[in-house]
Amino acid sequence: MDLDDIILDKNDISIDTELLESDLVSIDQVLPRKLYIIPIRYRPIFPGIITPLIISNGRFTEVIDKTVHETRTIGLVLIKDDNKDDIDAADLYGFGTAAKILKRINLPDGGLNVLINSIKRFRISRIVSSEPYIVAEVEYITDSTADKKDIEFKALTREVLSKLKLLSDNNPLFTEEMKLTMLNVDEPGKIADFVTSILNIEKREYQEILETTSVKKRLQKVLGLLHREIEVLSVQRRIQGSINEKIDKQQRDFFLREQLKAIKVELGIEDDERSREIKDLRKKIEELKLEGEIKERIEEETGKIVMMDSASSEYAVTRNYIDMVLSLPWNSKTVDSIDIARAEKILNRDHYGLDDVKKRILEFLAVKKLKPDGKGSIICLVGPPGVGKTSLGKSIARALNRKFFRISLGGMRDEAEIKGHRRTYVGAMPGKIIQGLKICKYRNPVFMLDEIDKLGQSFQGDPASALLEVLDPEQNAEFRDYYIDAPFNLSDVLFITTANTIDTIPQVLADRMEIIRLSGYIANEKYEIARRYLLPKQLEQHGLKKGSIKLDKKGFMYIINNYAREAGVRNLERQIEKICRKTATSVAKRKKRAATLLTAKTLREYLGTELYADDSLIQITRSGLAIGLAWTPYGGATLVVESIGVTNRKGGGLKLTGQLGEVMSESANIAYSYVQHLLQDRDEAIKVFNNNMIHIHVPAGATPKDGPSAGITMATSLYSMATDRKIKPGLAMTGELTLTGRVFPVGGIKEKIIAAKKANLKEIIIPRENRKDLDDIPAYIKKGMSFHLVDQVEEVITIAFKDGAKKAKKNIKETEQRNASKKSDAGHRRQHTR
Repeated sequence: MDLDDIILDKNDISIDTELLESDLVSIDQVLPRKLYIIPIRYRPIFPGIITPLIISNGRFTEVIDKTVHETRTIGLVLIKDDNKDDIDAADLYGFGTAAKILKRINLPDGGLNVLINSIKRFRISRIVSSEPYIVAEVEYITDSTADKKDIEFKALTREVLSKLKLLSDNNPLFTEEMKLTMLNVDEPGKIADFVTSILNIEKREYQEILETTSVKKRLQKVLGLLHREIEVLSVQRRIQGSINEKIDKQQRDFFLREQLKAIKVELGIEDDERSREIKDLRKKIEELKLEGEIKERIEEETGKIVMMDSASSEYAVTRNYIDMVLSLPWNSKTVDSIDIARAEKILNRDHYGLDDVKKRILEFLAVKKLKPDGKGSIICLVGPPGVGKTSLGKSIARALNRKFFRISLGGMRDEAEIKGHRRTYVGAMPGKIIQGLKICKYRNPVFMLDEIDKLGQSFQGDPASALLEVLDPEQNAEFRDYYIDAPFNLSDVLFITTANTIDTIPQVLADRMEIIRLSGYIANEKYEIARRYLLPKQLEQHGLKKGSIKLDKKGFMYIINNYAREAGVRNLERQIEKICRKTATSVAKRKKRAATLLTAKTLREYLGTELYADDSLIQITRSGLAIGLAWTPYGGATLVVESIGVTNRKGGGLKLTGQLGEVMSESANIAYSYVQHLLQDRDEAIKVFNNNMIHIHVPAGATPKDGPSAGITMATSLYSMATDRKIKPGLAMTGELTLTGRVFPVGGIKEKIIAAKKANLKEIIIPRENRKDLDDIPAYIKKGMSFHLVDQVEEVITIAFKDGAKKAKKNIKETEQRNASKKSDAGHRRQHTR
């Protein structure tokens, strides 16, 4: 049941002086021994108080109706838990106050507004009934007063009145009626009750005073509460005074400064520091020659700062904004030096190989030279780590004579890193784009957005979506950073992005960029890079003289083949760095003699045990093995498909291991079905499938694998296992297999060919539709390799087995004959039906 709060307004508090002065009838003889109990919330009502009481509609309004027609006396008892709605006797305190109902007013919602006069405190002796109404037998408590001539008693009374007067004089909430009532009450017990009722204390403390029957103890407790209230009031006044003093000082300083300005103007004295500061800002604004929205915005902010106090927090925010805007290169540009021959020389000097990439960059520069105001395209360099994507961006900037700025996007999850924060936030700042322009001091730098494929996403926003505006030539002419909140022209910025793979780049973002792929390096390219760039660089960084380390091609190739087989050259540089450290240590200890040629034995001592042994996995040693080619974000790779038959009483079945993904598992099932179809007329071969569970495994088992390009490799492995014939050595293949035996094109052909080159594989089978990719591979990579273009898996089998050509052709012919026979039989059946 809901009870409204007791509204005990201090303005409504008064003492029934007539009741106090009357001695005609003892109140104990008038008040009933059994009372209807009305629960109240938040604070008790003390004796001698006349106050209104709001009672919501319910069973307690019925109690008021019954009481009005009987004794007109109710018992007011405080609830222990103010949040409880369904109240019974156990929820009430043991002490309360008896009150007479003076007046009752019905409210529109069914509740009652009752004016009561609290008379005397009581203790609940026992609960007579709890339903439907709470009725209790009570024991009335008379104040136990000491002799009024007792000095300590008088002193307590006077001290309470003195402290109350001090509190009332300094508290504006004390009304004149309260002060008048305070003067007219002369009984110590009533004084204690009155003082408690007007103090702002805890609910527990109110009830404790109500339950204190000894007037002397009650006065002592009330005096302690008054002392605490006075201390709180003192601290409050001290805080208020400190605030007022600070405000008065600021106002005084402001008026004095304004008067000083006026006096200096009248005397012709030089402007103060603040005035000079504003003049400098206006001068910078004029020099920048701003136009449009940003000019209006900066003039508006400058006007605000003139009127602000330099000590205010808003002044610092506005000043930082103005400084940031004025530090941006709104109109300053570097003069492009587009010399195609010079740019080609720089690219060839800084990078070995990468002819396709260099050609595309020179084409881009040529267009820029012929049409300087052309918007051009956004370049995205995609390739494995360590192939030179970032250094290519630096070379482009040097060729154009532009500033270079790199932004790492890896792991970025907040769009504010790109577009900044709004100035309403504490510590707001512009995004990386605007910060980079401020650092470069020119509006046409080369911006490299590194690792764009590793952008994150969180509840703070999607940075990839924020980049859509930045990397769109049609939109970035009016790029609006949240902090600057004005358009900035990014059309002159040359954006170059880098990625290891485009699979994780959102399609709408990838659509705005021109993809240039950088494949991994083969061993000969790594040798040239190490000889020309890496070794001289490390010698210089380690303080070694030229010629301190002698390495011939045999030594470089030993390092490349045994310690650095990855697609890039970072690990190769790391191994050369290790050799330089060992050599520097020997030189520092003065143990180093004249430089001698480093042999394989010396290199093993410097670098430790070889990381890569001879790759026995790609040697075809038995039937059921086939070599495939795969693409990874870190370059191409070779993989071996292994197939064996395991005797199974139930017969048949396929088991796949090696952490194969869903697409690759589907390719295995297609290969399993098609090879059975291909061998269905060969009894010995088909028995292998009928009597054995076929197990296909793709090492290494700890590496996840997926994709359709191993389809023909799995089919060839199964065919080899079923016919018990080994595949031709030095042969690798890639291609997607369909259920009808067709070979579909796949991606990453260049990376796969490079991986085959590293593994010394001489023959490669690829889909015929990948011929265009084969034409794009440089001749020096394809040198010494032969390529077979196929459309059907039967062609793969013909090539894969030394003695399989005739049998494969025979199988194809037999298959065609069976198909023709089936069509003929179907035709006869249709004719017979007719």
